[in-house]
Amino acid sequence: QVQLMESGGGLVQAGGSLRLSCAASGSVSSINSMGWYRQTPENQRELVASISNSGSTNYADSVKGRFTVSSNNAKRTLYLQMNSLKPEDTAVYFCHLMTPSHFNYWGQGTQVTVSS
Repeated sequence: QVQLMESGGGLVQAGGSLRLSCAASGSVSSINSMGWYRQTPENQRELVASISNSGSTNYADSVKGRFTVSSNNAKRTLYLQMNSLKPEDTAVYFCHLMTPSHFNYWGQGTQVTVSS
């Protein structure tokens, strides 16, 4: 069993920055990829950014150039540095982990609110 614990969400003004962290614990023998998704107030869940075990990254067009995903494999921790935040970035952000067998794990989510 794998547990994912997010932290770092909060309230920030437009143009500000936040850094999200996700710590993986439990039976994490190997990881295919980790990433961040967000669920908007309209209940749409979308991929924000992901990073594979080889280090390749993928970003939603809406966050390219503003957000940076990174990981510390030794610490089993995933990060999301969010700069130049916009009100439309307001959402609950979820940490995601996929195993090599394509089993998915999710964190509980952390709220990010960007005020205009």
